[in-house]
Amino acid sequence: MDVREIVPGLWYWTAPHPDWNGAADWPEDVGCVCYEASNATVFIDPLVAGDRKDDLWAEFDTRVQRRRLPVQVLLTAPWHMRSAPAFAERYGAAVWGYQTGGAPAGALPAGTELFVPGGASEGQVGFFLRPHRALVVAEVFMGVDGGLRVCPSPGLIDAHAFNESLRGLLDLPIDHVIVSHGAPVLHDGRRQIAEALGVHV
Repeated sequence: MDVREIVPGLWYWTAPHPDWNGAADWPEDVGCVCYEASNATVFIDPLVAGDRKDDLWAEFDTRVQRRRLPVQVLLTAPWHMRSAPAFAERYGAAVWGYQTGGAPAGALPAGTELFVPGGASEGQVGFFLRPHRALVVAEVFMGVDGGLRVCPSPGLIDAHAFNESLRGLLDLPIDHVIVSHGAPVLHDGRRQIAEALGVHV
């Protein structure tokens, strides 16, 4: 459970999910993100668990104290609450979640753009961190074999709208795709998304 720097100001770590029950369709360790926005220290889908959780909290404490900025927690899905309540209590963090069928719950940190998949109803979203050309998603993509696989939403209503919304991601200059399940894509993210969609770019 080491925190890995992707680029300066953007870190990724994994932690064992406490509700994992040996499921074959997703691995026990899930991905989490720390992003240093200009106006906040941001944690996306954070989970602190496992044998080294005290070391991880100490590392985050140091980072938060050094920056002296508000802490914000972003959720890519309602079921990714994970350690968000602990972050809210420890750092006085605001927790941002997308309200299905309504407006986003509060302003996003600087440099963060919201992606809402079409054709689905369960409130799953992605965040494009423009300063780092990184896309952070819940489960619309899974990391497999060094690339990505499209994972249709459990709340899928319109497959065409869902696929077309994913194609819209190709308009963004994405270098990195950070997923909850599987390994992140750290180079040529836009091309990897296109390959997962079967689109030539």
